[in-house]
Amino acid sequence: MTVPTLSDVERIASLPDATIRNLQITQCYHELGLTLAERTGGGANWCAFATWASKQAGQTIRKEDLGRTLQLMLGSEAAAQQAIQEVVEAVRRLGARLKIEELMEVLWKAYDPQAAFERSSETVARGNLKVFAEIGREFARFNATCLDDPAYDAEKIAKFCAELLPGEPPDGQSYLRSAFEHYYRALFEVIEKSRTEFLLLANLEIGYHEQTRLQPEINEALAAPIIPPETFARNLLKALHPGWGVLNDFVWRVMRLFGRLTGLDEAVTAFMEILKREAQYITTETLMTITLPPHDRLRLGDDLRSGFPAVLQQIANPDLKALLSQIDPTPDSTRESGTDLWGDLADRLHFIADMFRCYQMAEALYDPPFLPGQTAALKEGQLPVGEL
Repeated sequence: MTVPTLSDVERIASLPDATIRNLQITQCYHELGLTLAERTGGGANWCAFATWASKQAGQTIRKEDLGRTLQLMLGSEAAAQQAIQEVVEAVRRLGARLKIEELMEVLWKAYDPQAAFERSSETVARGNLKVFAEIGREFARFNATCLDDPAYDAEKIAKFCAELLPGEPPDGQSYLRSAFEHYYRALFEVIEKSRTEFLLLANLEIGYHEQTRLQPEINEALAAPIIPPETFARNLLKALHPGWGVLNDFVWRVMRLFGRLTGLDEAVTAFMEILKREAQYITTETLMTITLPPHDRLRLGDDLRSGFPAVLQQIANPDLKALLSQIDPTPDSTRESGTDLWGDLADRLHFIADMFRCYQMAEALYDPPFLPGQTAALKEGQLPVGEL
């Protein structure tokens, strides 16, 4: 097995192609997680979860025909069809003489779904890199520095943690300091329950840091498919009259001054509400769904169905208890773990806390994220073929 080094992490983080970079990040998380797991034994570390979260992020980064999916959704919904018809009628009252098929093409051009989902892709790719460049780097450093220690060395781990910034996230790294101290304790803990709780505590501490750091990117990605109704109406006018060129804005102001756009504004506002809802749904589904091996597809808006493993049904570690009391409002239960407000940090942390605890002992989390041939292609810097 490849053991990723600091230089490997830095090389991957510097890759310019977001798709290749995401795939290599995913594979690197897998290898970092396996390297640590060989010392800690049973139980998932944060990298095991990060592998599958990064793989899920790849769907948004690659866009995977999200614009076409939105178009099909709008075409199959009665309310959307009615809203589209009202926009078409408003456009025709302004003098447009295009056929319905041509007007539909103009509407789609005005919204520009490719650009909308491109914004989501860019934002998710930026977040994927942001987390890996920071946390992936620290796992590589920890594995290189601490895994060979034959016994607990307080001075050694203190020196390691001293390179992390003090203070709370998003700027400080105090939660990362604490997490790696707990991973280090897990290396030498012989009692399974104590070791498992150290691992879960470390995972949650990194999760807390990571999610706090990602808050701007998550909110930006959720809002990316949305454009203001006025922007859409202006784009629509430009698409209807491309020959106006620089006069388009002048004509727009004159028409608005004389009240010619009132009907269009009303129709566009109604249409944009439906378009916004459907576009956000698609983006949210890609952001708020994660598939854990072998075939557990979790929608983050639903309560988790898996129970806690026996070793974690009751928590003994006082630090773990304290952190759970801070981020899990339904203690020792997955009740209300699902959230439709993925942009809400507290709701998101509640789901993640229960997910980490439910799947802490799932050995399948260390399954390879890609087929052997795909992994080989990635190692060569190529885009693998087949479903990713």
